[in-house]
This record gives sequence, structure tokens and C-alpha cells, in this order.
Amino acid sequence: MRKKFETIANSAVPLVFVGFLLLLWEYLVRVWAIQEWILPGPVRILQTLTGNLPLILKHAQSTLIECLAGFTLAILFSFILSFFMEEIPLLKRAVYPLLVASQTIPIISVAPLFIIWFGYGMLPKIIVVVLVCFFPIALSLLGGLAAVDREYLELFKSMKAGRLDTFRMVKLPLALPSFFSGLKISASYSFMGAVIGEWLGAKQGLGTYMTIAQRSFQVDRVFAAILVVTFCSAALFALVSLLERLVIPWNQKN
Repeated sequence: MRKKFETIANSAVPLVFVGFLLLLWEYLVRVWAIQEWILPGPVRILQTLTGNLPLILKHAQSTLIECLAGFTLAILFSFILSFFMEEIPLLKRAVYPLLVASQTIPIISVAPLFIIWFGYGMLPKIIVVVLVCFFPIALSLLGGLAAVDREYLELFKSMKAGRLDTFRMVKLPLALPSFFSGLKISASYSFMGAVIGEWLGAKQGLGTYMTIAQRSFQVDRVFAAILVVTFCSAALFALVSLLERLVIPWNQKN
């Protein structure tokens, strides 16, 4: 009973703190009479969100499709590349430095090139999401595969197990905790990656909605879109966390 109470209390603390910050924000906006085009209060943002919800959801649908498509492709590419890099040491030595160096290139600097090459459709945004999500997943999976206890590998080698069987029954299950750690990081970044791609040029999407609202000094609409982006990112993160509990329940600490 006490443990359950402590769990509820720990969950309530951040909610209470966030509620306090929102009340303080609303109070200061009203007391200092800050113009809405500079900084709207939480109440005004909520009103804007509910009043423009159909339009925002229409834009969010495009962003969500780009996010999920890019996230899925990033998982697929990371899995394939990590498998071959783990099984072929020479490939790992050749590709790993390039993989790390690729992260020194700002995504926002190359994203406009995708617009030039592929137009204003969904494809450039999906590519941006793939680039944003690929590295955390691949790096985490590679780290998990490299950390597998050598005794397990020697045991399967003595049993004449093939590379694919060893990977499937030993390496991958033991690397799943690291894999899901990278997956959760990428899940929190994926929606943001889609929005960044839309900022640079798109026909629709939350990034386009935010750009139009910003140019019109409709800051309340910008904050409403940010609220939707935050909710969607948190929802995708929670979905990956739930999947982790289902796939590797033995790794849960409570």
C-alpha cells in the first residue's frame, strides 16, 4: 500500500509542478497586460486550439504520416546496417566513422537540398525524419550487439550454430534493451524532424501551419501547434515504451 502511494505521489509531482507553471504564466500575462501577439496565456492558447482543431488535425495528419513513415524506415535501415556491420568487422571499421561523422552535418542545412531534388511532397520530409532517427537507433543497437557476453557466443559456436541462428537467438535478444533505448530517443525526435522538414517548404503539415501563423503574428496558433507536436511526440514515446514492456518484460525494473 505504501509503495503504491509513493508511486502515485511521484507521478503527481511533475503534474502539480506543470500546473503551477501554467497558472504562473497566465497570472503574469494578465498582470503585465502582455499583448497576445507577443505572448498569449495558456487559456488563450487552449481556446485557439479548440477553435482551430479541425484545421490543426488536418495538418497534423500529414505530419504524422511523414513521421511514422520516416521512423519505420529508420528502424529498418538501422537494423539491416547494424546486422551487416556486426557480422562483417571490416565493414564496421569502414562505415562506423562515417556514421559518426554524418552527425556533424546539421540536418537543417541539407534539408533544403531535398526540397530541390524531390519537390514539396512528403518524400523530403520522410528523408529528414530518417536522418534524424537513424543514428540513435543504429548506434544503440550496435552497442548492444557489441556488449553481448562472449561466453554465450562461444557456447553456440561449439554447438555448430550458424551466424544467423546465433544472431537470432543470442545477439538480438540480449541487444534488445539497448535497441529500445535508441528507439525511444528517436521516437521523441521523429515528429520534430517532420516539422523541421515542413518549415523549409511544404504544402501542408504542422510545420507549414506554424510558419503561416508566425508570419501573421498569430503566436497563439504557433503555441497551439507546439502543443499538438508535444502531445504526438509523447504519445509515440509512450507507444514505444509499451512495446518494450511487451517484447522484453524481463528487462523491467518494476
